[in-house]
Amino acid sequence: MRVRTLVAGAQIMARALWTGSLSFGLVNIPIEIHTAVKDKGPHFRMLRKKDKSRIQFQRVAETDGEIVEWDDIVKGYEYAKGQFVVLTPQDFEKAALKKDRVIDIQDFVESDAVDDRYFDKPYYLLPAKGGAKAYALLREAIKASSRIGVAKFVLRSKQRLAAIEAIGDALILSTMRFRDELARLDEYDFPPATRVEKKQVQLAQRLIEEFASKWDPEKYTDDYRENIMKVVQAKRERKTPDLEPVADPQSAHVVDLMERLRKSLGTKRAFTAKVAKATRAGRKSAVKKSTRKTPTSHRRTAA
Repeated sequence: MRVRTLVAGAQIMARALWTGSLSFGLVNIPIEIHTAVKDKGPHFRMLRKKDKSRIQFQRVAETDGEIVEWDDIVKGYEYAKGQFVVLTPQDFEKAALKKDRVIDIQDFVESDAVDDRYFDKPYYLLPAKGGAKAYALLREAIKASSRIGVAKFVLRSKQRLAAIEAIGDALILSTMRFRDELARLDEYDFPPATRVEKKQVQLAQRLIEEFASKWDPEKYTDDYRENIMKVVQAKRERKTPDLEPVADPQSAHVVDLMERLRKSLGTKRAFTAKVAKATRAGRKSAVKKSTRKTPTSHRRTAA
């Protein structure tokens, strides 16, 4: 079963990215679209080395290197190498779909029938004024059906495919990719199942079971981003950063798959036991420190 979790307690921007209505059949629910993800960075600027002056980028013509003003720039489609068809604003207007501010649910499909390759970016749907009751009704109906709505709508002059799901108390709109945007599986050469022995599968299954756990998004953090920010802070304070350890390099060449699988069994248990032992040792050390006699001067101060 496909499981997708949104971070609990995410802050919702006060200003909506899009306003309109959610439509299915003859039902229209006034809604707002808000962002459901946050860009955590970090972001860097390109600077000149000698004086940290910011680097600016200019629009330069390829043929003569001259700077081009915005008023002299047009959009062109390259149909062959070096051959372009120029499109005017009027051309784009002709091709644009009607901006009717409606998210039109066209179907409700089984959630498991849509694989994750189609999903792109999630957004929160919030009811606009007068839409709370109908919003809650649709949300509960979607939950009970175990289905997701498949809809089309126009965002920034571009038609989007979208999925409407119920997660907790929220309706979630996830933009989706159209079928022709996905590379076909038959374009690649994947190894057939005939190369896998039954004993190998059984041993690999044991390893999977050993690593089996409940999904907890809080457990997985971006160690690289944390390390980068530690480096930044340490450079500001002119200190040595305390960084997360780098993972041991592992060879991609597996000589004996069965032997590697056997050696892997028990590694998680051993690691968990090691962490637990270190935690217990830390607690004992803390207890010993707390039970030491307090110096007379400290007792007086505390009194």
